[in-house]
Amino acid sequence: MILVLNCGSQSIKWKVFNEKLKVVQEGRRNVLAQENFQEILAEELNKIDRTKVNLIGHRVVHGGGIFTKSTEITSNNIGQLEKISNLAPLHNPFNVFGIKKCQEVFGGVKNVAVFDTEFFNDLPSYVYTCALPEEIVKECGFRKYGFHGISHEYVASKTKAKKIITVHLGGGCSITAIKNGKAIDTSMGFTPMQGLIMMTRAGDIDSGIVLELVKKYGLDRTNDILNKESGVSGICGEKEMLKVLDKVKAGDKKAKLAFDVFVYSAKKYIGSYFAILGGCDALIFTGSIGSGLKITRNAICKNLDILKNTKIMAVETDEELAIAQKIIKLK
Repeated sequence: MILVLNCGSQSIKWKVFNEKLKVVQEGRRNVLAQENFQEILAEELNKIDRTKVNLIGHRVVHGGGIFTKSTEITSNNIGQLEKISNLAPLHNPFNVFGIKKCQEVFGGVKNVAVFDTEFFNDLPSYVYTCALPEEIVKECGFRKYGFHGISHEYVASKTKAKKIITVHLGGGCSITAIKNGKAIDTSMGFTPMQGLIMMTRAGDIDSGIVLELVKKYGLDRTNDILNKESGVSGICGEKEMLKVLDKVKAGDKKAKLAFDVFVYSAKKYIGSYFAILGGCDALIFTGSIGSGLKITRNAICKNLDILKNTKIMAVETDEELAIAQKIIKLK
């Protein structure tokens, strides 16, 4: 049996697959308070028959410049993984803890990390290069890494179209341009903070604003502001899109503004990727807000006349299945 564990700061998802990659057991728990994460994870893992699991896969958000493909995590390289946790502080620390806990609970079973950044390893140099002094880029490892790669790759596989734009909209949001099965650009960058306006992340923002925030509030507080208190939530105070839409219906002006900013941000990226691809055969929405909310899809596509010859799809992503498909080849 294959266990796939997907740990985030606010949720723990897992599925157990048989050798034919059919789900035989699954679970999901929300984590309302991070101090309860370890206890909830232990409870979930206790639901699984550890004698039947012979391979474990983990979603890991950021591989940095170290992990460029799916990798078995051992006592020799887990330290390297921990060192890059700061690149995705809302995700990687929890991903790493999930791996450690599985190593403890399941003994000698192989644990394989599958990275969201892997799908973007082959981006063209003119796409991933940061326009900063060369010595600083090399010293700090700055480049566009991209995220949600497991999801983007999975939903893109559901069509035979050659020129695809995939739109992953959830708590975090990203858009990817895909040509002939390969990612050629994506909205997230060195960290998951770049790109679209998200539910709590600011997305694209003038770096001068970041400097002013650091001057006034310090580094740690600025990090919290940009990652946890901005985006849609920063504008209207709501972190869930369904609640935003309820407020829009009730005539709330702040909620309407937040939704309009969100939609406009997505439209800009879709338009730019349409130009980069030289057209678009399929536009695929996924994620809880993307495939899950028709009202959002309709708002984003409204008046986008460039899409008149484009197939518009809503595909529910399955990161756990995508991970199982990758790691079963490593057995």
